[in-house]
Amino acid sequence: MSCWITIQDYALRSIGVGARLLPKEDFTLCQQFTLIGSGMIWNIYFGALALLAGFFLATALALGKNAENRWLRKPSEWFIFIFRGSPLFIQFFFAYFLFLSLKQVAPVFAPFTAAWLGALVTLFFNTAAYTGEIFYGALRSVPKGDLEAADAYGFSGWKKFRKITWPTMLRLAWPAYTNEAIFLFHATTLVYFSGFPAWRQKGDALYYANYFADKTFNPFIPYPILASYFILLTLVVVTLFGLMNRHLNRHLPHGLRQKIRLRPNLIR
Repeated sequence: MSCWITIQDYALRSIGVGARLLPKEDFTLCQQFTLIGSGMIWNIYFGALALLAGFFLATALALGKNAENRWLRKPSEWFIFIFRGSPLFIQFFFAYFLFLSLKQVAPVFAPFTAAWLGALVTLFFNTAAYTGEIFYGALRSVPKGDLEAADAYGFSGWKKFRKITWPTMLRLAWPAYTNEAIFLFHATTLVYFSGFPAWRQKGDALYYANYFADKTFNPFIPYPILASYFILLTLVVVTLFGLMNRHLNRHLPHGLRQKIRLRPNLIR
């Protein structure tokens, strides 16, 4: 079987397109690169959607935690504390069994027991909590002079937040938020090793890497392939977030612009 035929058969297998059966013997590098790359579709899906939705919830959590009203502040504080204080892997297990229990009560929760939705919700809450704490710290660091200048120009309420507070908060939080985005994409590898099952052997990149490692008894080929895919994905994330960081700091002199630095979280 040529490599081109292998790509045609397995490039989209993780989403149910192409050959149904996985190769059983005579594993080639092309098969491993193709199937692990196919699984990356799910990692990108989980990471991108959770990051996008979590951004807005994180902003609300940061504002809630910074609020003077305790009925807004306390729920935000506890939400951030619980999801930052417990391991993500355990959150996956609790979420899966919670959705299973809710499914028995109301069938409408049945889709949440599948990884494509249930795991996505878990990642969404997790990244929202971490990002909310980052945004809260940035919100507290907004220079008072900027806020006083906004008051002097007659800005107040929503207009003041939209034009002064929010852009400054994002500018201060963006480097740390970039690292959170990178970690979130790496954390998507936990999905199919938690309670959420892989449907018809259609898993993410780590699922396929683990399959080849088990079948060939040689983890030194599939796992480096997996690592190379995530390194490329990290470079893409750093590039995109770097462009956004440049846009947020476009009004500052070149020497004062805060640059994105890659600082991986070794332990979370």
